[in-house]
Amino acid sequence: MSRFNRFGPGGPPAKVTKMSGKEIEYVDYKDVEGLRRSMTPNGKIYGRKRLATNARQQKMVAQAIKRARFMGLLPFTSATL
Repeated sequence: MSRFNRFGPGGPPAKVTKMSGKEIEYVDYKDVEGLRRSMTPNGKIYGRKRLATNARQQKMVAQAIKRARFMGLLPFTSATL
């Protein structure tokens, strides 16, 4: 096992996906701080390895970020981050 952590000194990122009462996994587009942690300072969405998500979860994260951008909750560019 390598002594280097792929996530950096902060450890693995916080989970963005949540579970509903009926055990359905979802990403809340209104959770701006959680979504902002899954973006670079320039406004790009981090990849699956960086976020430690599977393909389905990554699609949900991307869709939630796009919705939040459209609603004006997140910026499209880094000019206002």
